[in-house]
Amino acid sequence: MSEHSKHRVEMEQRAAAIALAGGLSQALEREALAPRLDLSLSEALVLGLLHQGVRKYLAVFGHGSTELAEVLRVYDGAGVTRTFNFRNEVAMAHAATALRWQYGETSAVVTSIGPGALQALAGSLASASNGVGVYHIYGDETTHGEGYNMQQVPKREQGLFGRLAAVMGESYVLHTPPALRDALRRGTARVHHPYRAGPFYLLLPLNMQAVVIEGFNLAALPERTSVPRSAVYDQGALDQAVRKIQRHRRIVIKAGGGARRYAGEVRRLAEAVDGVVALSPGALGVLADDDPRNMHVGGTKGSISGNHAMANADLLIAVGSRAVCQADCSGIGYERVEAVININADLADATHYNRTTALIGDIGAVIEQLLEALGRAAPPDAGPSRAWLEDCAARKQEWRRLKAARFAAEPINDPVWQRPALTQPAAIHIVAAFAKAVGAVKYFDAGDVQANGFQVVEDDEPGQTFTETGASYMGFAMSGLLASALADRPQYGVAFSGDGSFMMNPSVLIDAVEYGLKGMIVIFDNRRMAAISALQQVQYGAGFGANDSVAVDYVSLANAVSGVMAVFGGFDAESLRAALARAHGHDGLSVVHVPVYWGHDPLASMGAYGKWNVGNWCADVQERYMAQDL
Repeated sequence: MSEHSKHRVEMEQRAAAIALAGGLSQALEREALAPRLDLSLSEALVLGLLHQGVRKYLAVFGHGSTELAEVLRVYDGAGVTRTFNFRNEVAMAHAATALRWQYGETSAVVTSIGPGALQALAGSLASASNGVGVYHIYGDETTHGEGYNMQQVPKREQGLFGRLAAVMGESYVLHTPPALRDALRRGTARVHHPYRAGPFYLLLPLNMQAVVIEGFNLAALPERTSVPRSAVYDQGALDQAVRKIQRHRRIVIKAGGGARRYAGEVRRLAEAVDGVVALSPGALGVLADDDPRNMHVGGTKGSISGNHAMANADLLIAVGSRAVCQADCSGIGYERVEAVININADLADATHYNRTTALIGDIGAVIEQLLEALGRAAPPDAGPSRAWLEDCAARKQEWRRLKAARFAAEPINDPVWQRPALTQPAAIHIVAAFAKAVGAVKYFDAGDVQANGFQVVEDDEPGQTFTETGASYMGFAMSGLLASALADRPQYGVAFSGDGSFMMNPSVLIDAVEYGLKGMIVIFDNRRMAAISALQQVQYGAGFGANDSVAVDYVSLANAVSGVMAVFGGFDAESLRAALARAHGHDGLSVVHVPVYWGHDPLASMGAYGKWNVGNWCADVQERYMAQDL
């Protein structure tokens, strides 16, 4: 028997022993595996990730990952791991992000060297921007320096792919196979970080993947990072926060993406301080849509009520919020705020604004502490500001009236379609209401669909909508929908995609059928990048370079993939509802194509209620920002 054949047999025996024991730790406890083994770097990596609970791999294999593919073939065969081969590295990076974001399952993205790794790296911007932990494993150039390796960065320097990846998050080049232990320790600290998670990149040189590590100590494999919740030790900081709350009567709580897991605590805090809540786009559902204290989204696009609450509050309580343009209008969203209380586990985010009392720790634990401190404190001299709540309630009613008018808008004559077509808000509302009725999770793609979408949806709890506003990556929604085909306990999902976003990753249709995805993609087609066209119109009075004249039969395109059912959504509300019902009845992936109006009619958009540092607004925004002392 050749050495290679012997190694493969031993690997098969190890995989079978782990499967029979129910896991790596159990196999070691039962002595089904020797504590020290001679393992290739690739097999040791798979076992190390398994020890951290990573058993799913999303892969586009190439010449830079054949050794790892062989290990996964064996462990997949034993039922220990499961590998999903994809057709596009960007799409699989998004699917891995969604798998962790929605389902809490950590997976690993595997690519070859070169363009594939660069594509996966680009796709990982979504996980980096939204604080979602994912392992990325890329092939890398050999370590012997024998000459250029095909697809490496063509430059005479070492470790360039590792350096590229480190810009996005953290990386580790496994130049020395026994360093795997350190790599996995650093990896779990990043991927499973309790409040600042993100992608971790493992670079595997081609000639190191099959190198055997002699006497590898399985018991020394790093465990998954798990830390206890932290709270505020300094009672003085809590007392200072209480005094600020007592002194101010116009209080707004800004709930960012970090507040999603603490909806109950945020609601109780809003009641305790008698304030209102403005949501970030990624915090939909933290308060129920009809909650009187929910002012809806505030920020660059924002809403009438959300932006009003931000602009007129005198005290800001930021909860799990990063100061990004979508959340605070490039720093000018809180025009009258005199003081800040910032609840966040990250030091930089917690101290971003001046005049801040930073309450650093687990959001839920810190809010509980603050509520207790408020309960012990004497009531303020001035009673609750009913005028503030009434003012905000009036603005919320104004916002609701605007929404109702947009949702009820009749089809408008469109020059592209040469007939009346549904407006984007009306069409999104119909699909969102349908998704809510059937209990579907909503994924929103970048662009105009996303921008109108987080203004339109009416969620009652977190997790009903995932809108990738961190990077606004076109193609994320339909790619993220694939996570429901990979998850242990899948949910039906609906991806809201523009025509441009859909064409970013149409290979998703094939992956969806391959893995039995049950879900729906709705294509809102206005044959342009409408968000950019609208911004150009507002700023410069004319659009440029953001539309096309090419008609695409999306129904025929999608139906060309066996197993996909595509239907035309029609030009009116009744036709769209009928198409959605028909598509939902399909046992697999369905696609609905909806032509939508684009033009200057105000009913075509939900509107924008803030500004940000872009285009010819920059001078004004920066002047206002420099005039503020917050």
